[in-house]
Amino acid sequence: MDLAQPQSRSVRLNGLATCLRLEGVYWNILSEIAHCNSCSINAVLSHVDREVHLRYGGVKNFSGLIRVVCVTHLLKAEGLQLSSA
Repeated sequence: MDLAQPQSRSVRLNGLATCLRLEGVYWNILSEIAHCNSCSINAVLSHVDREVHLRYGGVKNFSGLIRVVCVTHLLKAEGLQLSSA
């Protein structure tokens, strides 16, 4: 049940301090993504934030986007793809 508990963390997105609330399991996946890319969780989050602003002008639900990024990471690791239908 600990993995399902929401956790709020202070993060910096491209230099701006904010708070992000995600379930523990997503923080664990973000840690894995950061480790795979030899960077910090803040760097991963900043990269996603910057890309979504450049490509789409931003997103209304950043926490939801991060959950999708985490699931996509796991699916790619298993050699699976999720369709956008």
